[in-house]
Amino acid sequence: MLKVGIVGGTGYTGVELLRILSQHPGVRITAITSRKEAGLPVADMYPSLRGRVDLAFTTPDEARLAECDVVFFATPHGVAMAQARELLAAGVKIIDLAADFRLKDTAEFEKWYGMPHTCPDILGEAVYGLPELNREAIRGARIVGNPGCYPTSVQLGFAPLLRTPGLVDASHLIANCASGVSGAGRKAEVATLFSEAADNFKAYGVKGHRHGPEINQQLRAVAGHADVHCLFVPHLIPAIRGIHSTLYARLTPQGQEADLQKLFEDCYRGEPFVDVMPAGSAPETRSVRASNIVRIAVHRPMPDLAMVLVVEDNLTKGASGQAVQCMNLMCGLDETAGLMFVPVLP
Repeated sequence: MLKVGIVGGTGYTGVELLRILSQHPGVRITAITSRKEAGLPVADMYPSLRGRVDLAFTTPDEARLAECDVVFFATPHGVAMAQARELLAAGVKIIDLAADFRLKDTAEFEKWYGMPHTCPDILGEAVYGLPELNREAIRGARIVGNPGCYPTSVQLGFAPLLRTPGLVDASHLIANCASGVSGAGRKAEVATLFSEAADNFKAYGVKGHRHGPEINQQLRAVAGHADVHCLFVPHLIPAIRGIHSTLYARLTPQGQEADLQKLFEDCYRGEPFVDVMPAGSAPETRSVRASNIVRIAVHRPMPDLAMVLVVEDNLTKGASGQAVQCMNLMCGLDETAGLMFVPVLP
């Protein structure tokens, strides 16, 4: 049994980790931290976990995280890098659900997250945790930067088009993405109040969003060259969970000759959590709710235009489920362990 600790167990990604890990056959949760809620039984805050999690929140000092095999950080940006050195020295594997280990350029990190990066040496060895594109590197990693929710959908949607050179104009990609309000986290903000978000649809971060550099960094890695530029525009939808990304790429003459449906099916054949849907499909966010599944449909609305529709649950495949998928790989477990649950409907 792996001994697992969770730093920051009170937010939405934290409780999603608890939901998944409490049912995982190879895991024993030994510590859940929260400075504010120390001493409070987890099930008192989240009654959904009654009978599943019998621990109480503790302070990080009391949690004995160095005795864990794996520690997840479901915390604000900056927390994981403050504790990473000590945990790694104790032989603990780290999975950070924030952004401390996603961006390889520390100047970019400091620009978008407004804080200095305090362990660039550890950042240098950190592995980006998107298994479908980076599986073998994750297997050997000590520390993983879990992808952002939007970047997960954008990368999986564009990857088949970028892996074969010359299919699309990679310098002019467009990603229009929409997320439910849980993507903003479990905090009191006017924009995510029910009376503000309901009956409404809006773009945000139009002048630039911090997931933009992450998306471009990773798409360039997929394509194998720097001439990749994706315009990313996020939107807020009046839903709790779910991401819907609509992606556009201009096809080259070579790309216009390609069988796009076959290209996507071949790319993701055998992937347990990526469902390439039949030609002409339009996936819905409710078809992946509370699951680790991504559903993708590829269309060609014009002879020289590829349009890719991607849906995922932002808290599961977009965050905590993906983190558990990475843990399974890092620790030599079956990659699907604890994650083969059916989406919730309605």
